[in-house]
Amino acid sequence: MQRVSLPGLCNQQTIMMMTGGLGASSMAMPTLKPSLGNCGRFDFDGRGGIWSDYGKEKRNHLMATRTGNAKKMRLHISPLASSAIAESRNSSRANFYKEVLEAARDKFTREISFQSKDKDISLAKALLYVAAEDEAFVAFNREIDICSLHNEWRNAASSYDAQKWDTVEAMPMAGKNINEWLLELDAIAKEVEAELVSRDIGCHLVEVLEAVNKVLFESRGFKRSPVVVDSKCSYLHSVLSSGCASAILLSVIYIEVCRRLNLTIVGSRVGEEFLIWPPTGNPEELFKVTSGNSLFGVVNGKCVDDPRSKASDINSNSLLGLDIATNRDIIGIALANLIRLYWKRASRTNYGLMLTSPLRSVHKSEEKINKDSGSEMPVLRPQELRLAIMASERLLILQPHNWVLRRDYGMMLYYNREYEAAVQELSICMAFAPEEEAEVLEPFVEKLHLLRLETSWKSFGQKGQLTFP
Repeated sequence: MQRVSLPGLCNQQTIMMMTGGLGASSMAMPTLKPSLGNCGRFDFDGRGGIWSDYGKEKRNHLMATRTGNAKKMRLHISPLASSAIAESRNSSRANFYKEVLEAARDKFTREISFQSKDKDISLAKALLYVAAEDEAFVAFNREIDICSLHNEWRNAASSYDAQKWDTVEAMPMAGKNINEWLLELDAIAKEVEAELVSRDIGCHLVEVLEAVNKVLFESRGFKRSPVVVDSKCSYLHSVLSSGCASAILLSVIYIEVCRRLNLTIVGSRVGEEFLIWPPTGNPEELFKVTSGNSLFGVVNGKCVDDPRSKASDINSNSLLGLDIATNRDIIGIALANLIRLYWKRASRTNYGLMLTSPLRSVHKSEEKINKDSGSEMPVLRPQELRLAIMASERLLILQPHNWVLRRDYGMMLYYNREYEAAVQELSICMAFAPEEEAEVLEPFVEKLHLLRLETSWKSFGQKGQLTFP
């Protein structure tokens, strides 16, 4: 609740109350009914005038005042009032980003819906919705921080800029919206077509692949990042902007560009790698070495020549025996990479911490839940942990019966101190998990029940503690 001082009314200060921040409620004042929210048409432009409240009808209007040869009175807006207006605007923007965040999740869910045929799923659209949701979440947190700063520093200047977009598709990401990033893939495909025309050649498979490789890896300069530590390599729009990509996202770009050229590209998970190639009746031509490299090697990178990688074992014969990944599988791999990336970031200060670490220690007979249990919880970076949880939620939409994934999701909720939700998810996991795994989870779920009860107990102001026998 903030107080805005409007001096000049009968030599007294009339106090007008306004609200700010998420979830704030308005309060009517006995002397001034209008709030800042419904008097915006005056714009506080400094024109002479005061709020008046004369007569039985208590009319509220802006009236100019003059006394003799006195100068026009100017409406004085204190730094406190300016800060209050900025807070209200930032609060509105935070709410807006929250709506966009929810809309992006809904769009993603509909794109990968099991009611749709797998071949009709757009890899690019689905992954751009993933990026939009995470971008909106980060922006939402930023706006909340700005609101907090305005609460702490009343004289802070406002940097409010009106939003020029109102849908998730129009939300700018690295300078372009979702539709414009899809057009960027169209533009790459047209560059490949131009390359084929300049060569004055036909549409033989090998020639098309060579043209795609030249545009992507030479003209556009796309590169694989061997170890993904930068989140920019894990989001499609960032990869299209910077050219630095994880292996799975570079494969997605390759697949999407070739699809626009009416060329089918398939892929398969091989060890830790994801390999792609065009279905062909003559796979030997993909492995034919020219100028020191094969087409298969250029498309999939150095992993095919690395003896430490299982990809190096693939040849024209074993290629035909690989399991082809569906579009949903490919999206799932990208999401799993996001989970790993953000979990590593969240637990950076806790070297070696694993999601399942608490499951190993819960069986120690001396372990008890006491008043120090909260302090023993590892301190994780909250934004990165929430981004990992969000990626896990999306992956569970794709694989609802994957007990390992649901276990990891439940453990992340535990680390985030969402004990009730963690109990629910881990209980569901126990129904799908093998018996020996369920036996490991059962005592931990009992512990979470007690943690949840203890949290509720303390929220009511009760003293004392609950112990785990």
